[in-house]
Amino acid sequence: MKIYTKTGDKGMTGLFGGTRVSKSNLRIDSYGSVDELNSFLGLIRDQKIDKHTLDSIIEIQKNLFVVGAVLATPIEKKILKNGKKRLANTKVTDEMILFLESEIDSIEETLPKITHFVLPGGHSTVSYCHIARSICRRAERLVVKISEYEEIEDSVLVYLNRLSDYLFVLARKLTFDNKATEIKWIP
Repeated sequence: MKIYTKTGDKGMTGLFGGTRVSKSNLRIDSYGSVDELNSFLGLIRDQKIDKHTLDSIIEIQKNLFVVGAVLATPIEKKILKNGKKRLANTKVTDEMILFLESEIDSIEETLPKITHFVLPGGHSTVSYCHIARSICRRAERLVVKISEYEEIEDSVLVYLNRLSDYLFVLARKLTFDNKATEIKWIP
């Protein structure tokens, strides 16, 4: 199989189910942001981090492929003529969301209470985490924009919202793991 198909040479691409859309389509932009987020998670994974965090990031990266697949599949293309779902394994599940919530709760137990916003930075690993969080927020905003025009599974928004929360607490954890200084923003 060749990696290049030449079908996108004029600025169009295909969604799952065959619909052709402009590469500037909000769906493409949203799952492109999810892909960018996944790449930054790979960069975080390549840093010196503990095994549990490494394993958690790998799980999240796998789940982001599900998020991308959901975003690449318009609701009307998920149902076959016989009423069965075409892509049964492409659903953001409650378990995926609960995994993030459990990780957030576990990490927060180890951190000092937060009383102010904190400035991103202090260590390259922490900065990568904040960049990933920002990209996640962008993906979330794009999905909200799509939902103003067409049906999107609510679980996608919940997952992206939880993931940005996870990345925030992970950045704080990595700040302390790397003995960096957490600088509070005090207006």
